[in-house]
Amino acid sequence: MQPSSFAIEEIAKYPAPGNIAPGSFAFSPDDRLLSYLYSPERTLARQLFAYDMASRTHRQFFSTDHTTTEENISPAEALRRERQRQLVTGVTHYEWASKGRRVLVTFPDGLYIQDGLDGSLQKILAVADKPALDARFSPDGQWVAFVQDSELYAVPSAGGEPHQLTHGARGAGKTNGLAEYVAQEEMGRFQGYWWSPDSKHLAFEEVDETHIPLYRIMHQGKHALGEAAQEDHHYPFSGQANAQVRLGVISLQGGEPVWMQTGQFEYLARVQWMPDGRLTAQLENRAQTELRLVAFDIQTGASQTLLVETNDTWINLHNLFTPLPNNQAHYPNGFIWASERSGFQHLYLYDQDGTLVRPLTSGDWMVDGIAGVDTKKEIVYFTGRMDSPLDLHLYAVHFSGDLPHRITQGIGLHIVVLDHGFKHFVDTHEFLTRPPNVTLRRLSDGKKAADIYKNDDPRLRDFGLHPPKIISLQNEAGITLYGALYRPFRKASRPLPTIVYVYGGPHAQMVNHGWLMTASLRVQFLRSQGYVVFVLDNRGSARRGQAFEGAIKHNLGDLEVQDQVAGVRWLVEQGIADPQRIGVYGWSYGGYMAAMCLCRAPETFKLAVAGAPVTCWDGYDTFYTERYMGTPQNNPHGYQVSSVMQHVDKMTGKLMLVHGLIDENVHFRHTARLINALIQACKAYSLLLFPDERHSPRRLADRVFMEEQIYNFIRQNL
Repeated sequence: MQPSSFAIEEIAKYPAPGNIAPGSFAFSPDDRLLSYLYSPERTLARQLFAYDMASRTHRQFFSTDHTTTEENISPAEALRRERQRQLVTGVTHYEWASKGRRVLVTFPDGLYIQDGLDGSLQKILAVADKPALDARFSPDGQWVAFVQDSELYAVPSAGGEPHQLTHGARGAGKTNGLAEYVAQEEMGRFQGYWWSPDSKHLAFEEVDETHIPLYRIMHQGKHALGEAAQEDHHYPFSGQANAQVRLGVISLQGGEPVWMQTGQFEYLARVQWMPDGRLTAQLENRAQTELRLVAFDIQTGASQTLLVETNDTWINLHNLFTPLPNNQAHYPNGFIWASERSGFQHLYLYDQDGTLVRPLTSGDWMVDGIAGVDTKKEIVYFTGRMDSPLDLHLYAVHFSGDLPHRITQGIGLHIVVLDHGFKHFVDTHEFLTRPPNVTLRRLSDGKKAADIYKNDDPRLRDFGLHPPKIISLQNEAGITLYGALYRPFRKASRPLPTIVYVYGGPHAQMVNHGWLMTASLRVQFLRSQGYVVFVLDNRGSARRGQAFEGAIKHNLGDLEVQDQVAGVRWLVEQGIADPQRIGVYGWSYGGYMAAMCLCRAPETFKLAVAGAPVTCWDGYDTFYTERYMGTPQNNPHGYQVSSVMQHVDKMTGKLMLVHGLIDENVHFRHTARLINALIQACKAYSLLLFPDERHSPRRLADRVFMEEQIYNFIRQNL
């Protein structure tokens, strides 16, 4: 087996080798076309294509000079892309109308619609200096709603004059129809308005952040003082005020909105219409230990509680709430719900009044998502981890709650999209030794109907990438942890210097059977230079159940570090790692973990590279931080001991701090505060700054420079 071979500059290039497969699959309403975004040039610039199910041919949907780039988007759209971690350019988003073959596409200069493959791209809305955000078809396809300059608008999909639906936000420091910061960044909710099923009304949220003090970020790297030298954000720091949110419903014809009676709940977590015209919302308390599913009368705003979910640890939000239609045979207007009440996320069937009918799934494994519900046959198709927490498969379960059966085959991760008629599904399958390939399969038995995409990235051959070895070990508490081990290819007569690559935070999983375990180029490069690299999912990581994830509540950076130390100890016991030459690196929560490992376990870790680290949790946002830590007011000791600054006096190894100066998520203030503590403790450090980068560097030159500096730091000090 030959070692991997590529230049360090390749680490900085996107997309990763083999990770160039088509994405954003969607079936046309009649299931005759399968659309997707793809870059024939194997870059981030994607175009819209369609696969004809009858002729089995591929065709580009349209050819246009209009495109989205990092340079031509508005500041508002740039921040939305940050929230969504979106790197793709070209065509970044599209939507089918619910009937016919019309497709809606948004470009920086306006909104466009094309009717079928043979139609032409027609501009229905021109945009000058104020972008049209979050444009979406009405259910009947006759209208397109969008947000512009803080207000909600609708324009006929056939073209015509847009009309303003909401008023009062512009000029008052509010927004109508846009999700607030914590909803986008932490709740996974990017929408701020919702069409009613009959296309006659829109629910929307009004967001008022004017009472939240501004946090100013200076653009110190600008050439001229006149260039937007600063930006201000109403950032909700933990323990401080949140945005004030109201949920309203307004007629497509305009008029005054009706405000829903949401009570005293802190968070508007989810909003969704029922097929019978009821509007529902998921309302959550500030402690994130109670979640209510509430239905509203849109004429009066009066509410009815359908169910209450409580959890002493915390509630993980999901997108699995699925209403059933009016004509469903046995449970009209009922719904599918997901809960971790058993310790693992599972599906439950409810009737229209919120009465539990029965659990649909159970066991010490979790459901990830609902791929579709065939209400005629009463079958729920879902993705989950029934076979292994390291794999993702498509399963089916009947409303009767029988044992689910697996549809997808082959170890690894299966990302699926079902057609409307429940006959076929798209299967994007990847494994440690198999980059993503796409097939069309029969839903009845999972057998292949057609190849959609075979991965032909030449870098797969040129780079010679080899997968890690997936291992399991037990920590001191006897709990099984999963890890990925990357050993250099040349045989070593003695233990080797070792780098631990860490994230370690809740709501995330690093180790699985997916291709990106193999295509992680920084890991592979270090491996090629003679380093052992190790990745371990400590307690607190996702997809292992709530007891595993919730063990870190109110005390971050403690059990996680203990588990990483247990992983290193296992490597040393196996004769793999040199105990005097152990380093660690990570980004964001991983940056926090890298710094905490160096400070809280100095006998184990001799070097750390901490990228964009949260160094004290009182400097991070409300929703994320308080879910795990409570507030600084009710958990002062937890905040103190969970701060990196509390432990810098014990640090003996080498530390490199990396941060973007205009990071609006993890502010540079985190690194600045840590530097102050390091100075007070007379501890040396290295600092790598990027004046024009946010949470993660986007510019290629910056990323190349960063990779070179990180490697040089490791090489010189380990």
